[in-house]
Amino acid sequence: MNKELTVVVSDTMHDKGTSMLKKKCNVLFPKTEEDFLSDIKNADAIILIRNGNAFKNTIDKASKLKVIAKHGVGLDKIDLAYAKQKGIQVIYTPDSNSISVAEHFITLALMLAKKMKKGELVNRNAEWKSEPFDFLGIDLFGKTLGIMGFGNVGRQIARIGKNGFNMNILYYDLENYSSKEQQFNASKVSLDTLFKESDFISINLPLTEKTKGLVNSDLLQTMKPTSFIINVARGPIWKEADLYKALVNNWISGAASDVFEAEPIQKDNPLLTLENFIGTPHNAGHTEESMEKASVMIAEDILSIFDGKEPKRPVFHS
Repeated sequence: MNKELTVVVSDTMHDKGTSMLKKKCNVLFPKTEEDFLSDIKNADAIILIRNGNAFKNTIDKASKLKVIAKHGVGLDKIDLAYAKQKGIQVIYTPDSNSISVAEHFITLALMLAKKMKKGELVNRNAEWKSEPFDFLGIDLFGKTLGIMGFGNVGRQIARIGKNGFNMNILYYDLENYSSKEQQFNASKVSLDTLFKESDFISINLPLTEKTKGLVNSDLLQTMKPTSFIINVARGPIWKEADLYKALVNNWISGAASDVFEAEPIQKDNPLLTLENFIGTPHNAGHTEESMEKASVMIAEDILSIFDGKEPKRPVFHS
């Protein structure tokens, strides 16, 4: 291997993985989208973290490309079929941030259940009164947790919900996870059943043509008026306009999201005006531990491919 091999990274990456790559490759961190598109012309590998994409037009600009690496799990910004057709290896980092995202979901669930947004605003404005029912929340303990997508993140959420709060676990997934069900005493149910019976719903599905807009008014109206829904997957999986309608009409008690249909979220997004909505800036998977782990996974697999070896985490096998 020689330093003539070039790796282009769409955003800042953790030092541990970056250092591994820099020892053997030329590593570039373009500052703008224009710089990214220019730099990939000579790239042997590209790493997609938050910005950038590997759609057909982008891939066609990179004539030397051998590897597309996704720093994370979501593959919606990669044309997988075209990459495979071109003989380009695609790798990703499954389970690098599942604990981080699961903890983020639990944090948002607790904030909604305990009315922390309302309480913090009242405190900030020195409007605290001593009435015990002003901030009457609910416990997570013993409630029903519905998980949409029972992959790595979904199962981590089930683990915390079951072991930490004795929650009843329901899940919806096209895949069969019967071998995992006993571990969490989980039941696989239809999407309709999950929405009707859950007190808390976690969205963990990948974004595909089938899941885009899946959560809409029809489903939201079937939820309990005391229930909550939280999206830690991808914004377009639900229809934000329908979610807003559900919140203002009290179909549900509250919602939270780490992801949005348009990112970064715009100031005029009506969800931001609601007391029963909490939003975070797509940072559920951003912890010191998860970012280090993902960077090392990526560096290891890119260097393996450059050495003519099979990567540990391919999206598809060459």
